[in-house]
Amino acid sequence: MDYDKDITIDDTALDVEWLDQPSLALKYARHLTQLNARVARLEEKKKTKQSELILKVNENPIELINKKTPNAADIEAYYRTDEGYKEIIKELLLVQEEAAFAELAFQEIAWTRKKSLEYLVILHGQQYFAGPKVPRNLSKEWEQRERQKRSDEGVGRKMKRRKQ
Repeated sequence: MDYDKDITIDDTALDVEWLDQPSLALKYARHLTQLNARVARLEEKKKTKQSELILKVNENPIELINKKTPNAADIEAYYRTDEGYKEIIKELLLVQEEAAFAELAFQEIAWTRKKSLEYLVILHGQQYFAGPKVPRNLSKEWEQRERQKRSDEGVGRKMKRRKQ
């Protein structure tokens, strides 16, 4: 996702920008959905790890926390200090932060950018952007833009983070 590039509007190609707007909004919606699903999976992973550690303490309380009958605070202290549990929490917090930013990016692309395009078209209709008029080949420009997007996606796929 290249937010800075995607939020930018080329005011000399409003027709091309409008053609691209729906797919751009869908791209950000899909990204947000994937991040939210990842957050949900990590939440479940956290709960599972917590449950496993609680069971472990209840099975061997003397060995793990030096008490015959552990209380809730002892059990919580045990699972919160477990390295595996802390790693899950660390990853969860990072993904939640990424999802929060993705939510803002989606809103900006889907709503703010769309509204900006609407106003730029109104200004264009009022001939706000004066200058020489050159006929444009919209099909050719759209095709070039799509070719560039496919090329960029190919590079982006090769640069994705690896899951650990």
